[in-house]
Amino acid sequence: MVQRAGSADLPLHGGRVPPWLGDRMTKLGTIIAEAIVIEYGRDEFLRRLAHPFWFQSFGCVMGMDWHSSGITTSVIGALKRGLASRSRDLGISVCGGRGRHSRQTPDELIAIGNRVGFDGAGLAATSRLVAKVDSAAVQDGFDLYLHGFIVADDGKWVVVQQGMNGDKRQARRYHWFSEGVSSFVDSPHAAIEGKGQGEIVNLADKRAAASRNGQLDLLASLGPDRIVREVVALDPKGRSKKVDQPLLPHLVMPAHHDVREENVNMRRLHATLSAAADRGPEDFEQLLMVPGVGARTVNALAMVAEVVHGAPCRFADPARFSLAHGGKDRHPFPVPLKVYDHTIAVMRSAVTKARLGLGEELEALRRLDDQARQLERYATGPDLKEIVAGEFRRSAEWGGRSVFGFEKTEGPASEPKQLDPTYRRDGRRQTR
Repeated sequence: MVQRAGSADLPLHGGRVPPWLGDRMTKLGTIIAEAIVIEYGRDEFLRRLAHPFWFQSFGCVMGMDWHSSGITTSVIGALKRGLASRSRDLGISVCGGRGRHSRQTPDELIAIGNRVGFDGAGLAATSRLVAKVDSAAVQDGFDLYLHGFIVADDGKWVVVQQGMNGDKRQARRYHWFSEGVSSFVDSPHAAIEGKGQGEIVNLADKRAAASRNGQLDLLASLGPDRIVREVVALDPKGRSKKVDQPLLPHLVMPAHHDVREENVNMRRLHATLSAAADRGPEDFEQLLMVPGVGARTVNALAMVAEVVHGAPCRFADPARFSLAHGGKDRHPFPVPLKVYDHTIAVMRSAVTKARLGLGEELEALRRLDDQARQLERYATGPDLKEIVAGEFRRSAEWGGRSVFGFEKTEGPASEPKQLDPTYRRDGRRQTR
């Protein structure tokens, strides 16, 4: 997971995250971060952030547009707001952000360094160098506009930054991780996300060492003015030879807004829902007795559990995690606020008790994830269209909301407590 390089197409989306969603993203994102630190340690949370597939899934489970560039901005913003009050306990701080906030990163790092004892000035220099590499050494047609620097009290760090290509309406996200970086100009990236744009000049690739050394020799022997004259003489019409450069594996986030079955690993989705139906009555009996809380909340918790506990290979289809809490643009369905708030309440209770040494509720979430993996071999269920249609039918009663407003259909005021009848306890689909 640490050095998995790749790329993904992230369509540019306009607009802002509405406050009703941004506040919830801050709460849920912070709780998930704390759960990972409690279960696996601080270093593991940094590794997760450096993994582009997990990062996208993390944003999806929080209700952000499942495929858009906005996930980067919203996740960094949510973590910066949420971890600000928990940084002393967790030992993790988030600096930078979008636009003018990115330029404040060095000052923020120096201030944190003065407080906790690491070399803030040195990390400020690292921040500037990382931004310079992705804006100058990697010439791929994307102009940086976001720089997030997540740092631990021991000086380990992750950088997540993003550039845009306005003409193509696309974005590219770059992931850096201090673990394993020995040089900033010799294949330093943990990952790069973005659709191939044709020929790319990447002077930070280890294969470009000869080119970097040659450029320094030319600059020393000829000087900049003569270099320009020589280039014009060799190629007077400005033509350039095409150089083959193998493309790294990439995750393509499609431009279409709706979540389609081709974007989701249905076997894993059915296993998650089956696990919720199977473990829910046993592990969440008290939860199911709370007015308004039912099987739908357990479904969402099962997906949150996978974000906390899942192995890297399980995040190849980030769209699947959008089925936990929908999306602000009604794709795959409006955000079910009642379900979202119940998820936050359950996770907050589990994390709070775990801090006190009472880890039973976090352990129940782990069992949900374990059960989902076991059921993958034989779990079945409805197709994606049927699942999404069911969410729309009940959206109003679950407090469905999007940037277009609340859903307005009649229905009961709370979520039913019975389990989803679509699934049997053995994971197989039940006939109606």
